[in-house]
Amino acid sequence: MQDLNDLELLLERRIPLLLVESHEESRALELFTRLAIRRGLALQQWTLTDGLRRLGFGEDVSKGDTHQPTDALRLLRERPEGGLFIFCDLHPFLEEPLVVRLLKDIALQHERQGKTLVLLSHELKVPAELQRLAARFSLKLPDSGQLMALVKEEAQRYARDSGHKVKADSETLEQLVANLKGLTFSDARRLIRGAIIDDGAITQDDVPEVSRAKMSLLAEEGIISFEYDTARFNEVAGLNAMKDWLAKRQQAFLTAERKLRPRGMLLFGVQGGGKSLAAKAVAGSWGLPLLRLDFATLYNKFFGETERNLREALTLAETMAPCVLWIDEIEKGLGTDSNDAGISQRILGTLLTWLNEHDSRVFVVATANNIKALPPELMRKGRLDELFFVDLPDAHNRREILSIHMHKRGLEPERFDLDLLADASDGFSGAELEQAVVSGWHAASIAGDEAGRISTETLLQEIQRTRPLSVVMAEPMAALRAWAKERAVSAD
Repeated sequence: MQDLNDLELLLERRIPLLLVESHEESRALELFTRLAIRRGLALQQWTLTDGLRRLGFGEDVSKGDTHQPTDALRLLRERPEGGLFIFCDLHPFLEEPLVVRLLKDIALQHERQGKTLVLLSHELKVPAELQRLAARFSLKLPDSGQLMALVKEEAQRYARDSGHKVKADSETLEQLVANLKGLTFSDARRLIRGAIIDDGAITQDDVPEVSRAKMSLLAEEGIISFEYDTARFNEVAGLNAMKDWLAKRQQAFLTAERKLRPRGMLLFGVQGGGKSLAAKAVAGSWGLPLLRLDFATLYNKFFGETERNLREALTLAETMAPCVLWIDEIEKGLGTDSNDAGISQRILGTLLTWLNEHDSRVFVVATANNIKALPPELMRKGRLDELFFVDLPDAHNRREILSIHMHKRGLEPERFDLDLLADASDGFSGAELEQAVVSGWHAASIAGDEAGRISTETLLQEIQRTRPLSVVMAEPMAALRAWAKERAVSAD
């Protein structure tokens, strides 16, 4: 009902061109049919396969062959009467000048004749000529009550078809519904149906399966991806100050009201220092889904599309709440560039507004290598709660990092002189220490030794062959550490 009311408001605003991006074509057509009935409007639909035809009721306006969009649009331009005209999957033709001009001609007739064009597709990139004549409309995603109703509908359908009642308990149903949030009605229905048909029951085993299927669907959008590979803080050496800070805020994030709820943090520091692993560990330790926002997928050649992509990504993160949103290498999307036509500044404005105003349980973990490329507005307290500097690990942490990576590769840390290896690897990052263990394993394999026979000497040789980034990029790294000492909180 809310979708219908919102559409009616758009009609009352006399907007000539409505843009509807959705994979749920049938649901959108049903909604416009109800709107046409409510408003007493003629309703016509165009598809490349059928041309222009009436949708359910009203006169048939088609005269001759209207399969080509230009023929259909010419016919509507000459039509004196108003109405709703839905063009399905017109997006491949929106780069043709004649199609764009005809759409504009009809839109400009709206005040006199009341013709409203609706472009319905999974994706719409509208050229600049039509931007100010158009408004976007999004079908709302189902809430918890609507999802539970879908579960009951599918359970009744299964019982009617099979003669067997679906087995489930209330706790599992609530978990299933929570994992379905963020999906469309049709996608949610398919996943519910799959969970039921499998064994005639909704069990705890269905919940993670539904969650994985859901994340696969969301990953198809390309802007936000779901990270399955999370971690725990026991897999992250050091960073004790950051761990303590997060431990004190975990409960508040899940239960406190908005004014007291932590909003996020920014991690910056040396490359390979463990920033990405720390972001994954926040989600893994808090037991929350981890979403990764890739700024590279946001940028679009059409004016305004990049900011819209970001807004849609942030809206999607809100539907997944509670969750952790990881924005990796954030400086690559927000760094000032005189050649980007102001896109980075508009992206920054969109992100800052959302950080200030959103009321969802989305904890942001932004990571950056080049902190100086970020605008100062982003680092102001209140948008993100803390700025942590991830430095090179000290001797104690290098020992712990080596032990962690040995365990991961089936090696026994007790067999190695970890103190000697830690002292020899002064200036190494966590990633460089991991590579030393991997290189040592390969070196032993080439020599014909079993993995269990890798010695301290083997690893020591690999460490001595390596020139860490702290040596190769000594001056820039020294400047970064000096900058961070006075301006940020040490993560360790």
